[in-house]
Amino acid sequence: MPAIQLTPAERKQHRADAHHLDPVVQIGADGLTPAVVKEADAALKAHGLIKIRVFSDDRAAREALLVTLAEQLDAAPIQHIGKLLVLWRPIPPKEKAEREDRKSGPRVVKLVKFSKSGNHRATVTKVKVFGNQRVTAGGQIKRVKPRATSVKKKVAE
Repeated sequence: MPAIQLTPAERKQHRADAHHLDPVVQIGADGLTPAVVKEADAALKAHGLIKIRVFSDDRAAREALLVTLAEQLDAAPIQHIGKLLVLWRPIPPKEKAEREDRKSGPRVVKLVKFSKSGNHRATVTKVKVFGNQRVTAGGQIKRVKPRATSVKKKVAE
């Protein structure tokens, strides 16, 4: 997987966005292990823009790590400053689990009844309303009736 290529303006914007970030992945003495790659991939999926701290004094090795991580994770190398590496990858859209059998569950509704005289507090009662129920303007709970269909539509079916 090749690394993402960015324009200088895009890279500059990502550098500015990464300025306040803290490193979320750290590469120690063992170097680039599969666990480090997996953690960096998870962080990129969650955040999109991450900083990685490398505990190595060899600058050439850090540059090689940046290039290797960018290629393995299909990310864009943004910056290498000191012992920090910055990578960016667009966050993938989240998959929604659409369920057709899902119905609205019970919910708690507050009913407020104001006193007839203005000197007393309003009474607040919490009521559990199920999916087939509704609260009327008077504060009563009523079941939803099936919608009436016309006689013509019944005959046509």
